[in-house]
This record gives sequence, structure tokens and C-alpha cells, in this order.
Amino acid sequence: MTNHLDFGSTTIARIYKNRRRIGIFFKTLKQTLKIKTFFVGTGENALKTQIWTALITVLLLLCMKKRAAWLWSMSNLVAFLRLNLLIHRDLFEWLDDPFRNAPPGAEEQICLVL
Repeated sequence: MTNHLDFGSTTIARIYKNRRRIGIFFKTLKQTLKIKTFFVGTGENALKTQIWTALITVLLLLCMKKRAAWLWSMSNLVAFLRLNLLIHRDLFEWLDDPFRNAPPGAEEQICLVL
């Protein structure tokens, strides 16, 4: 970017600032969603689909976190959701108090996360 002599210094600074924000965003996605290899496909449509899916996932997680009475950290919410994917429970009750009315065997799973 610095080789473009047509750009002013403020334009180049703004481009680098936005580039850094994008890098931080993808780093956060990878850490929160625990994705080892972020992109499965490499085509333009595959990349767009995967980015939109990740954005929707993060937005849903943030909405769940905001709605919950329990003070979830994002990493704990994601970890506990993974553990409870195949357990039938009311989502909103679970968000408010994940330890109330837990199905048999859930205590052992919870200890593994903590």
C-alpha cells in the first residue's frame, strides 16, 4: 500500500487500521468458535457463505448471552452449548440457570469443561 503514491498518508493509515480490525475480527471468530482451519472452500461463494455463517453464529451467541440471566463468558457459553447439543432442554431456562434440572450425567460433563 505504501507504494501507491497517489494515496495520501491519511488514506493509507485508514486502510491499515481497517486491515487490523479485520484481522482481529477473524482471530476472534477462530478463538470463539474453535475453528482449526477456518475456510473449508476457497471459491468466492464458499468464502462468502462461510463468513456469513460465522457472523450469524456470533450474533446468535451474543443475543443468547445478552438475554441470559446467568453471567456467561463467550467461551463458556460456546463450550456448554457444545456439551448440550444432544440434550433436550428448554434453551431459555438453560441460559438462565444451566445447573437447575440438569439431566442425569450432566455434572460429569460440566466438570470436564471447568
